[in-house]
Amino acid sequence: MMFPFAVFALLSLASASDVLEFTDSDFSSKIVDHDVILVEFFAPWCGHCKRLAPEYEKAATSLKKNDPPVSLAKVDCTANTEVCGKYGVSGYPTLKIFKNGEMAEDYNGPREADGIVKTMRGKAGPASKELTEVGQAEKFLDSSEYGVVGFFKSADSDLAKTFQKVASAMSESINFAHTYSGDINKKYGYDDDIVLFQPKRLHSKFEESKQKYTDDATVFKLKSWIADQSLGLCAHRTSDNADKLKKPLIVAYYDVDYTKNVKGTNYWRNRVMKVGKKLKDAGKSVYFAISSKDDFSHELNEFGITSPSDDKPTVAARDSKDQKFIMTDEFSMDNLEKFANELLDGKLEPYLKSEPVPTQDQPVKVLVGKNFQDIVTDDKDVLIEFYAPWCGHCKQLEPKYTELAEKLADEPELVIAKMDATANDVPPPYEVQGFPTIYFKPKGSTPKKYQGGREVTDFVKYLAKEAKVELKGYNRDGKKKKSKKTEL
Repeated sequence: MMFPFAVFALLSLASASDVLEFTDSDFSSKIVDHDVILVEFFAPWCGHCKRLAPEYEKAATSLKKNDPPVSLAKVDCTANTEVCGKYGVSGYPTLKIFKNGEMAEDYNGPREADGIVKTMRGKAGPASKELTEVGQAEKFLDSSEYGVVGFFKSADSDLAKTFQKVASAMSESINFAHTYSGDINKKYGYDDDIVLFQPKRLHSKFEESKQKYTDDATVFKLKSWIADQSLGLCAHRTSDNADKLKKPLIVAYYDVDYTKNVKGTNYWRNRVMKVGKKLKDAGKSVYFAISSKDDFSHELNEFGITSPSDDKPTVAARDSKDQKFIMTDEFSMDNLEKFANELLDGKLEPYLKSEPVPTQDQPVKVLVGKNFQDIVTDDKDVLIEFYAPWCGHCKQLEPKYTELAEKLADEPELVIAKMDATANDVPPPYEVQGFPTIYFKPKGSTPKKYQGGREVTDFVKYLAKEAKVELKGYNRDGKKKKSKKTEL
């Protein structure tokens, strides 16, 4: 009889979850038990919900250990229609933040574990935690994330007031704490100082693990200092902080895992850092980071890298113009240093995702990465459709767009063009976030997004009005010009 019980116990442990589950019958009674809680409204069949589930679980486990703890919960909307209807859930997953039993705000933050943890940590408790005992300070600094601590004699100094303002503004992205305790100040050797502490997992011999702020007591300067210094000599780049890193940026992609393999992760990071320190000491301005090749597989695909190395980091970069570059040599510190110097000296050929340059034998000109600048010039007006082959709206537009090009085929100062934005790099300043996206590039001017109708007559009226040079076949109001009668 013991064997079935043991099996049951093991299965219970295996399925244990730190994510709370609420239902119609207990939602109202349980939600009030939490000062701050994040609730996911989901459907079991939802693909986005399935992708979120492991990240949500990891975040719940991490936030359970937070001080104060923050809970994460979920509600299955296919089985609990009453509570989901009450909070206006119309898509999945929908995430909402509740405070003291009341819905406080929609959650619009990151949907990976680190981002969820940082966002919800910032929602719980004060922006900066007050440390009153040495043990509290030790616990705060025993973290896997950067922490900023203000060591003050009192709350009345200009630096202390500035610190609190900055903490309020940045608490969702970094941990803040402050103390007025003489014992804590004495233990750490600071007095009216603000100090940035690096997490132990990132400690190395190439940079200091703690840095003291030495500039003026102004909010702008302190915020800028924290934002810069919290990335370090070689940042651990995640989807949560990727947009905060400066360029030119060189990234080493490999099996980055600070949960299960800190030593292996830092083995390669330290080699990147050694190169970074050498270049920094030489006065060269270039930034380095490491990223998980699995978490950033989509980004590697943008560099044309579909099979990154399993043994060594794969290295890619973006310069200050956002051009892409790939290190083709096998990873080594010498090769990385050479790559960085050639990037800075402009000696590398940018990588451009592009289909082969096509023969232009149709009314609609076909743009690819390699011919975009040749066709979209300042010499002519250009209408550009950015499309995806699988897009239903694009397929519906295609015959109309072709008809438009045929109607305007005799206009010498106007080009009707299209680009498959899934197979080619879209150059700046064009931004494509959905399909189809249409831009009009006036002769000699900057492009602007087309927001008009999608019938042929809508396009003709728009182009007739906006073209820099009046169309031969149409008046400015979009009406077809009458042909001049010839005398007999």
